[in-house]
Formats: sequence, C-alpha cells, structure tokens
Amino acid sequence: MNTGSKVKPAPSHWQMAHGRSLELGARGLIMGIVNTTPDSFSDGGRYAEGEAALAHALALVAEGADIIDIGGESTRPGAAAVSAAEEQDRVLPVIERLTAESPVLVSIDTYRAETARLAIAAGAHIVNDVFGLQKDAGMAGVVAASGAGVCIMHTGRDREKLADVIDDQRLFLDRSLVIADEAGIARDKIILDPGFGFAKDTDENTELMVRFSELSAFGLPLLAGTSRKRFIGALTGREAPDARDVGTAATTVILRLAGAAIFRVHNVAMTRDSLAVADACLAMADRA
Repeated sequence: MNTGSKVKPAPSHWQMAHGRSLELGARGLIMGIVNTTPDSFSDGGRYAEGEAALAHALALVAEGADIIDIGGESTRPGAAAVSAAEEQDRVLPVIERLTAESPVLVSIDTYRAETARLAIAAGAHIVNDVFGLQKDAGMAGVVAASGAGVCIMHTGRDREKLADVIDDQRLFLDRSLVIADEAGIARDKIILDPGFGFAKDTDENTELMVRFSELSAFGLPLLAGTSRKRFIGALTGREAPDARDVGTAATTVILRLAGAAIFRVHNVAMTRDSLAVADACLAMADRA
C-alpha cells in the first residue's frame, strides 16, 4: 500500500430517483444499515418489526447517516431465502414511513427487479444490488426506467473466481457495466462496491484493502462495505459481530485514504468520527 500518495475520488454528483443527487468526493459519506430481517448476522432480528426499523433508521440519520440502506433478506452465508412477497412486506412500509418523515436518501438492498421497482415507487432513491445487476435480468431495466442511483456490487458467489483479486473485480464488474450500458443506465447513476466478504476469505479481503486504489481505474465512485464482516473478526479476534466496530473503523480510514467515497456501516457515529480524521488528512494533503 502506498501511504505517501493517497487517492481521493474527484468531486462529482451521484444522480438518483425522484430528482435527488449527492455530491461525492468532498467528504466521506455514510450509508447506515437497517436490516428488517429476523436472521441478520449483525443485529439478529432486532429491527425486524416495522416500528423498530423506522426508529433505528431515524436514529442513524440523527447520528449523521447520509443514506439509509434498507434490506429485507439476509445476505449472510447460509441464510434462508425468502420470497419476493415476504421481502416486500418487510421493506416497503419502512421505506414509505421513512421517506414521509425524513428527507434522508433511501437505498433498497435487493437483487430482485420487482422489489426494486416497488421500493422506488414507495420513495427509495437508490438500488443496492449485491449481485451487480447479474442475478435478475429485469433489474437493469428497472434502474434505467426509474432514474435510480445504483450500487453495483462484486460477488464471488455462485461462480468460479480468478486467482488475482483485482483481475476478478474487473472480470465481474466489467460485465455488470456492460449490462448497465445496454440498459441505458448513465454512468453518473453508478457506484461500484468491491463486495468485501462476499465469497472472499480473510487474505482476499485484506489484499483487496491493500490494493483498493487500483479500483479507481474504473473511473467511478467506490463504496466500501466492510462493517462487522467476518474477516474483521478474524483479524482482530473479535467473535461477536457488534464487537468489530473498532476494526471496522480502522478499515474505514484505510479505505477512505485509498479512494472510497461511501461507507456502508452499522455504527454511524463511530464511522463519522473515523471519516473526520481521514478527511482532515486528505484536506491537508490537497493543500500541500
């Protein structure tokens, strides 16, 4: 890792549904996680009930979240699949209530095109697809038609990976970007997420952090989602997911200095403080 010359994404605007946009690059931004699932790896169903999910989302906004990411199906390894109807029953009421009560930007964490369409109709601005537009053939069309912003995430699940972590990022994300281009999704709608923890072992995740700045070659803003992941537990010896926030904060600083623009996290307050330090360093480097 080159610690002498840091990479910061150039300021730009991320365009999204309902006429909203977000300036990227000037400071690190925070996407707060709200899982409306009974089997989340991190919060174990604490916010599965709608009122609890809404209250948690508003608390994260008060702590400094720029975006709230709402998901209705756990993506942890071995999690039970849920039907589209069940996923929608979990997330749509929360999205409707949150967008009525707060101007915060809202992201729907789903790989299903119909869930994405209904969520945007309910007020969501962003689609966060953990299969990078490659699971549901209708997803790219929904994103394009709605004008939503989209987080295109890399995953190693359900396929053979290349041995080199960056080569595999290019292989997968290049395919996702072709799908996006063919559907007519403008590049100013797109954020890339390298998918920490998704079919990647501890060494692969660590190497991905070390080489993160290489992803700037895509010419697109980058999102980092390391929060409470298993590899942080392996590196720190912290078994309980909610004991991994300090380790997560360390990755936040590392990845902000390496070029990440947005951080998807559980602990918004700690991330805000971590980014304050990293952003101060970047600002000083810019003045030098």
